[in-house]
Amino acid sequence: MRCLALLICSYTLFANAQSVASRPQLVVGLVVDQMRWDFLYRYAEKYTGGGFKRLLNEGYHCAYTQINYSPTYTGCGHASIYSGTVPAVHGIVGNNWYDYTEGKYVYCTADTKCNTVGSASKAGQMSPGRMQVSTITDELRLATNFRSKCIGIALKDRGSILPAGHSANAAYFYDPAEGKWVTSTYYNLSSLPEWVTQFNEQKLPEKYLQQNWNTLLPILQYWESDEDDVPYENPLPGEERPCFQHTTSRLSPAYKILLTTPYGNSFTLRFAESAILHEALGKDAYTDFLAISLSSTDYIGHNFGPNSVEIEDCYLRLDRELEQFFAFLDKHVGKGHYLLFITADHGVAHIPDYLKKKKMHGGVYESDALVKLLNDSLRMATGHDSLVLAYENMHIYFNKKRLQHFRLNESEIKQSIRRWLMQLPGVANVYDLQALCNENIPSTIKEKIVNSIYPLRSGDMYVLVKPNWFEDMPRGTTHGTVYPYDTHIPLIWYGWGVKRGTDFSEVHITDIAPTLAAMLKIQEPNGCIGKPITGLLHNLKSKK
Repeated sequence: MRCLALLICSYTLFANAQSVASRPQLVVGLVVDQMRWDFLYRYAEKYTGGGFKRLLNEGYHCAYTQINYSPTYTGCGHASIYSGTVPAVHGIVGNNWYDYTEGKYVYCTADTKCNTVGSASKAGQMSPGRMQVSTITDELRLATNFRSKCIGIALKDRGSILPAGHSANAAYFYDPAEGKWVTSTYYNLSSLPEWVTQFNEQKLPEKYLQQNWNTLLPILQYWESDEDDVPYENPLPGEERPCFQHTTSRLSPAYKILLTTPYGNSFTLRFAESAILHEALGKDAYTDFLAISLSSTDYIGHNFGPNSVEIEDCYLRLDRELEQFFAFLDKHVGKGHYLLFITADHGVAHIPDYLKKKKMHGGVYESDALVKLLNDSLRMATGHDSLVLAYENMHIYFNKKRLQHFRLNESEIKQSIRRWLMQLPGVANVYDLQALCNENIPSTIKEKIVNSIYPLRSGDMYVLVKPNWFEDMPRGTTHGTVYPYDTHIPLIWYGWGVKRGTDFSEVHITDIAPTLAAMLKIQEPNGCIGKPITGLLHNLKSKK
């Protein structure tokens, strides 16, 4: 009788949890690192029906989703997606920054108080500790009294750790020194779960790389792309030329090479599927959350650029990988029982030499030399050296102690720097971050700069480069600016409760988290400044 009573009680609790507010069994956040919005359509003729086209044909497409801050980098992007706020609030002002409090450069997830779980390297000395706000994953854990499971997965540590949040069950990332998935002791783990160990024992990186990397289709069909062998792309380490075939089986360091191949995405999605099965995600009365970031699109994009055969091949392969992954979700979670969104952390710029070949503007400047050149210029003007500490994320950091010690006029220093920098060919303007209200800047650009300022982590002046100018990349490309090629990202919602639709109203990256909060009927993250996407919410299928 007691067993029967317990069974009835458990069933009643489950039924009540379902009846109070219907929610998806699993939320899957899918961030495609460096995916510019137009990639949804650029290769669409060659996409299958079950990957990107499935999302476009059946999902709710927010077609004008913009990043509303600077810089457009990976750390900032993942933190903003999941916190619903900007660097000025969450504190992740770049992948790296100069920290006045610590008196040194820091990395966004570095934490020497933690150790690696799963390998002998220092790859796991990471945590979300520098992020100053909660995430939607944290709020889901809080809302269910920590019964919901939240797990982050990405090849990049920052692409896994920041989305998973402070209270995550785990965040797994790739250790290229050993070719394994690892985690951090931050998550109260002393060893990897058995299923992760078994997955690592398959040695999939070696198997993928032994296949080499050739084009999925005959190379003559890649008509959307530039020539394959051009001098402004980077060859993979150990290669002489940046063109197919890439003989990955012969390159070194092998495990690191995986990052810059489409196989990195395959490896990530297979691991995500294993996590769903072995962690039983989406199998009880409480909504679980799986935050996935696909990092190889970024590595390949940096290396070869957005007009390369390599990046086209990467997206054609990713389309087919997504088809397989969606079919897996249909089978193991149930179609209509999971909510999925796909977006990106930033876009990408065209390679300047490619644009020049097409008679358009673009260029590269050397930021590594900029601090020395600024200090040389200021020494000539003031007689004092080392007045500039750092240049990072388009911010110039002053040596405030030396300015105060020599009683130098900071306003005059700023005017001198501005005059000198404005002579450089790639600089559009230079702004005083303490006096932006007095600067004559278009409002949309001013908002993005203001949203980047976090005291003691941001600099004193902001360098606005001209469109398609960037730093330190004589070959390949990058991102980080306030311009549309870096800020216009995809956002499609699919699955639980979502009806097909397309919305061209302006949506921000910071609107994703509050929209999830509204759909899950939980509190938005504590630093959230975004707003729910009302078009999507009004379009939801009725849920009792």
